Amino acid sequence: MRVVTCGDRARDRWGPGVPGLDAAVTGLPELPARGDVDPLLDDLPEGGRLVVAGDDAALAAVLVRLQRRERLDVEVAVLPAPDSAAAAVWGLPTDPAAALALARGGTARPAPLVRDDHGGLVAGHHRTGPVHGEVYCEEHRVLRGDAAEVTVAPDPAGGVTVTVTGPRRLGGLRAGAVSARSGRAVQLGCRPAVTVVRDGVPGDRPVSRRSWYRHTEDWRLVRP
Repeated sequence: MRVVTCGDRARDRWGPGVPGLDAAVTGLPELPARGDVDPLLDDLPEGGRLVVAGDDAALAAVLVRLQRRERLDVEVAVLPAPDSAAAAVWGLPTDPAAALALARGGTARPAPLVRDDHGGLVAGHHRTGPVHGEVYCEEHRVLRGDAAEVTVAPDPAGGVTVTVTGPRRLGGLRAGAVSARSGRAVQLGCRPAVTVVRDGVPGDRPVSRRSWYRHTEDWRLVRP
């Protein structure tokens, strides 16, 4: 087992040695990159366990390296932030004691790996603000027109889920209608371009098209 703590917030939450896990701990940046993660993977045996303490963007960054290095055999346990969308998606505990117990003794199971067409992965969710355009889940149209928000998340049952929240109604007094659909792929097309917030991190530039899809290989997540 190897433990990484990503960013000061994770180290403040879990401590420098992550008490409760008898394993080597490495401090990484809040958004770990190739040079941070790859040397750890070189030392991790096939089927070894990597415990990631950090926010959803840190988890996604680690998963990118596992996918690109063809190391999806690695078991990934998560010590999530209290507000983690990934924890909600995957049913992971955010209570520190429960999260440590799961990371220490839980079983890794296959989990759908969701990619986007910009080289990223979805740990918890990707989200837009107000959008005007179309959204398809496979051949099914989920949106044509205006929406207050579009959210894309992994579907633990397999694939990817898109949730569209319509504009507020009655002069803003009522929330918009919500519709959702799951499949193997989601496509967004819109005008004007919108910023996609990827696991809490805004994209570097607005986009008018974006696609998400299930990768051909699963990752191995330690989960209840």
